[in-house]
Amino acid sequence: MCDDDIHPYNAPAVSRRAFTLSAAAIAAMSAAPAFAAEEVVSKDVTVKTPDGEADAVLFYPAKGRHPAVLIWTDVFGLRPAFRDMGRRLAAQGYVVLVPNPFYRSMKAVTEPDYSAPEVRKKYFPLMATLTTETTMKDGPAFIAFLDAQPQTDTRRKAGVQGYCMGGPLTFRTAAAVPDRIAGAATFHGAALATDQPDSPHKLIPRTTAQFYCGVAANDDKAQPDAKDKLKAAFAAVNRPATVEVYDGCNHGWCVKGGAVYNEAGAEKAWAELSALYQRTLV
Repeated sequence: MCDDDIHPYNAPAVSRRAFTLSAAAIAAMSAAPAFAAEEVVSKDVTVKTPDGEADAVLFYPAKGRHPAVLIWTDVFGLRPAFRDMGRRLAAQGYVVLVPNPFYRSMKAVTEPDYSAPEVRKKYFPLMATLTTETTMKDGPAFIAFLDAQPQTDTRRKAGVQGYCMGGPLTFRTAAAVPDRIAGAATFHGAALATDQPDSPHKLIPRTTAQFYCGVAANDDKAQPDAKDKLKAAFAAVNRPATVEVYDGCNHGWCVKGGAVYNEAGAEKAWAELSALYQRTLV
């Protein structure tokens, strides 16, 4: 899903540039976080799934009950960059779970250098273990775990977001738990619209969520018809969705620590994500 030619550690760095925000995203960006960092609780947890036990981290505001959100990581899994995302999102008033997607194979660890060839050689084969079947089991288990937390307001809908390989996992989760997932977002999602029988975009009729898909410029260049397939699939079932190419942002631009992290593009993506959740997790 993360081809060597377009992987964030191989792509050239990009400069900051201006991005156009939707009106809803502008409002979301201008809104102050609901909670200060010290008011966010973080816990390393274990989630039981049909296939075993997944290590994960849970974040939530210290006070009140809030909507649930599941974050699917990129190929390098649960690590500090995604813990930071989970904490930031929880500060906006959500109960957030960030699982180790490779729990069947290994516990989450922090590697000294994610750009090192030996690290990539270790992680890339693990993507093959994340099939439609495994996600259709894991997604509901993770959402059920979130819903069982006393901090979760189950009267409100849940959200799911994914990065790189987490893009397909986001689509599959939205299809597996359509009664709960109302907002779904992908950023530099890999292989979202292909000719394969299990292509994620073919699951759209099974979902009920509103979608936001932020597409990397070099991913779009490599597969220029993917965005059109996504838009057509959403339109065919009248599913509210935005599919947007981030000009100048390469695959991996949202994740701090990567060679192509683009702060301006990442902040636009975060604003669009925040706006999506504000209007759907009600």
